[in-house]
Amino acid sequence: RSDNYVGCVISSPPKFHVEQSVYVLKQEIPVLLEKPIGKSLDEAKYLQSVESEANKAMSTALLLGYTWRWWNALRFLRNEIFAKKIGQRYFARIHVSAHLADWHPWERYQDFFMASKELGGGALLDESHWIDQMIWIFGMPSTLYGLSQKTSELEITSDDVVEIIAQYSDGFIVSIHLDILGRPHEKSIKIVGSEGTIVWSEENNEVGVSLVNSDTIKKFSDERNDMFVRLAMEFSDSLERNVTSTCSIDDGINVMKVIEAVRESTETGKVVQL
Repeated sequence: RSDNYVGCVISSPPKFHVEQSVYVLKQEIPVLLEKPIGKSLDEAKYLQSVESEANKAMSTALLLGYTWRWWNALRFLRNEIFAKKIGQRYFARIHVSAHLADWHPWERYQDFFMASKELGGGALLDESHWIDQMIWIFGMPSTLYGLSQKTSELEITSDDVVEIIAQYSDGFIVSIHLDILGRPHEKSIKIVGSEGTIVWSEENNEVGVSLVNSDTIKKFSDERNDMFVRLAMEFSDSLERNVTSTCSIDDGINVMKVIEAVRESTETGKVVQL
């Protein structure tokens, strides 16, 4: 709390996000909410309606914590795509793999909320950072086929592998692989276009741009905690003045639309229209 401003950070398991956010927003207190918005699109839309009312009394009612939006290498990659550095986009591949037992070495993975479907754990919801990156960089797809399932012998009730193939109206295709099983841990994005290729790798903290007559690599010196600090600073700034939100509840709703489409596709085995 400062002299004139107060805010609330909600970083509980996703099962409680909507209930807790609604309570705080109705007190006219701004919220910094950990992603995802909630467990389902319906409850996310309910929070959206409450947040819309709260916005009438506050400059920024809710900031959503899809933290990779504050990662400088990915901001650079996004700007390169917006500038059409690789020409017409053809396809992109997002690959994320990290074994759940390594996430919180101070506790049994079985006790971590990620192990519980009921609490909102699992690869599809928790790794939805990368669905958000797809939307943030490329916009909303028009159709998708998805599969989310429990594959391994991990002692969890949540999903551990997700595959998504999303198609855009111009024929552009994005494939996303998410798992909580792999070692070594890996995060990467590759985009191929008519004039070249852009590749981001978390391991090297760099973005490589390969064009017809040139290859460049831009390295970044960010530490992992930097994006969390930047998120917190933006929330702090929003308490004192009206600032443009890097990740709004509307952005989170779009992620939930894709999540629900993956669930529907998993259940029906069919392509889903968005």
